[in-house]
Amino acid sequence: MSTSTHTGQSSALFADVIRERRSVRHYDKSVRLSHEEIKDLLKEATLAPSSSNVQPWRFLVIETEELKAKLQPIAYNQSQVTEAAAVIVVLGDTEGYKKLDEVFGEAVKHGYIAEDTAKSFVERSIHTYASLPEETLHKVIHIDGGIVSQQLMLVARAHGYDTVAMGGYNAAELKQSFGISDRYIPIMLIALGKAAQPGHQTTRLPIDDITFFNEMPVN
Repeated sequence: MSTSTHTGQSSALFADVIRERRSVRHYDKSVRLSHEEIKDLLKEATLAPSSSNVQPWRFLVIETEELKAKLQPIAYNQSQVTEAAAVIVVLGDTEGYKKLDEVFGEAVKHGYIAEDTAKSFVERSIHTYASLPEETLHKVIHIDGGIVSQQLMLVARAHGYDTVAMGGYNAAELKQSFGISDRYIPIMLIALGKAAQPGHQTTRLPIDDITFFNEMPVN
């Protein structure tokens, strides 16, 4: 098989994943995912990029019937919370930058970056993150959390699973009920499982209405 043919097939498969992803709100309650299956999905999702490669995302997996029932009223009684195999609580670690030594130490070990370059980058990044205003730090973490969340939903679809992202929940109650410290910022909830009913088709704004080259319109 030629490289161009392989690339074309890969692009087609990726396009299929993107087009097949739907926000699914009704799940087959009989479907369960093992811890290893969930970790495999998350491992692929965390190949997503992040600012300075801090990787501030953290995942609390809610999978027992008891805990999903506890979560449901916090998520304003959305049915997918108890129907899905699991709900992934995507969190952002405000102290994630403290692991940069570990992250870049591994990169050095694998020969991805020179040791002196890594040391200099880590020192600068830690200083920068430690001095960021809280609002700016939270904004960066939310961006990184959104990127990994989208990647998780696409990874899940590629493996034959369905998802829906949920921004409707009481963050304060979530943290209190599940013992989440103030170090962590709730980003979103993602229901994960197999659809009992397919997600409905949606439309998108025309690309020419939302894309501008070189300058924005006046109005």
